[in-house]
Amino acid sequence: MSRNIRHAALFCALLLVALLVNAARVQVLRADAYDSNPANRRDAIARYQQPRGDILVDGRPVTGSRDTGEHLRYERTYREGPLYAPVTGFASQEYGTTLLEHTEDGLLSGAAPGLAPLPLWNEFTRGHNAGGHVVTTIDPAAQRAAYEGLRSRKGAVAAVEPSTGRILALVSVPSYDPALLSGNGATAREAWARLNADPDRPMLNRAVQRTYPPGSTFKVVTAAAALDAGVVRNLDKATDSPDPYTLPGTRTRLTNGSEGCADASVREAFVWSCNTVFAKLGVTTGVAGMRATAEGFGFNDAEVRIPFRVAPSTFDTSVDRAQLALSSIGQYNTRATPLQMAMVAAAVASGGQVRAPYLVERTTRAGGGMVSTAGSRSVRRAMYPATASRLRELMRGVVEDGTGKKAAVPGAIVGGKTGTAQHGLGNSGTPYAWFISWAQGGEDLEAKVAVAVVVEDAAANRREISGGGTAAPIARAVMEAVLNSGPRPPTY
Repeated sequence: MSRNIRHAALFCALLLVALLVNAARVQVLRADAYDSNPANRRDAIARYQQPRGDILVDGRPVTGSRDTGEHLRYERTYREGPLYAPVTGFASQEYGTTLLEHTEDGLLSGAAPGLAPLPLWNEFTRGHNAGGHVVTTIDPAAQRAAYEGLRSRKGAVAAVEPSTGRILALVSVPSYDPALLSGNGATAREAWARLNADPDRPMLNRAVQRTYPPGSTFKVVTAAAALDAGVVRNLDKATDSPDPYTLPGTRTRLTNGSEGCADASVREAFVWSCNTVFAKLGVTTGVAGMRATAEGFGFNDAEVRIPFRVAPSTFDTSVDRAQLALSSIGQYNTRATPLQMAMVAAAVASGGQVRAPYLVERTTRAGGGMVSTAGSRSVRRAMYPATASRLRELMRGVVEDGTGKKAAVPGAIVGGKTGTAQHGLGNSGTPYAWFISWAQGGEDLEAKVAVAVVVEDAAANRREISGGGTAAPIARAVMEAVLNSGPRPPTY
């Protein structure tokens, strides 16, 4: 009998050892595989068992959470969703996250290690921290002015603070309501299918994810390159530029939308946006000089994050002289995001320095304790300070005496540059209307805002577009909103 008991005890001991070995295998060796298995809903259920942290604009949350009472308990909500969609992105139980909801997901969901009271605390307690908050740099008045200015037209607006790089507005139209995608039911699936099938691509963030030919707004870069290189020394001296201008090595003749461009000075050519003068300036400056200045402004930089990725703006350096001429007036392969062109205007306003743009001022715990701040930002020189001073003079002339008069703000110093960008097969598409600008209040010591506006479907003829009839008034509204903004209330 005792022998049978010993055998049974040994067998039970072997079973126990086998159980422990298998448990260790499951929990250690196979843990990642089980965690990533689509059939395992434990992580998803745990993720949505508590409210998500909020994204704040001017101290007020533009996001929230709704208790559904289901397994995936809390669902994301949005206040004025279409207005702030290019900033927040969406957080969907079915389709994941985008934009700030994606780059700050760890903090917002409570999973970020920095939210734990002690290192590895949650590993021992199996607890879950409350989601933190993301405080943005957005100025709500500027955001609304840009959104309402575009109305139903396709396009985008980006506005930055030149002295810091803080992004004050980021608008893309048409937009969408991220709340439609928050859940995991039929409503979310129908909205997803509808939004993705829409030819106007409302989920595309045109301010940072799409590049456009910048047209004549790129003449700011060309002027800076020519001045820095010493190609231009006197803004009022005749440039010996023919009208029309035959592109080097070709029979193609480049013309102007304005009269009086033959042999015009740089000042006259800038104010009236003479293509022939700036195409010739770009060729004279050369690829190396144009490239150095363009890259100083931020072109060809594929690593821009705000914190989500910004599509790289490009200046093609493998061009012949004819292609360089077209590139120098913002055509051929030259491409830019609205945010990049706002940075160009900001560099002029801030004495030639480019400050890295950023969208997150700081992140906090649910109770308000600081997790991180934006801190000091990288700075690079796009042009000499003397060159920036002369460009400010030129840009003021555009608003005061040239094609950008509709951007003038009473009581403020405003500089700008209009642009018309051809596109489509044989340039058959409606030209994109551009305007970039900066504004300084009458009592301010420095410019407070730099803006870039692009309108894809401007309902105007070419002369009205190039004259600032479409984009300049939108820029003016944004600049006025920033200049008139009062002190911001405290944020939590």
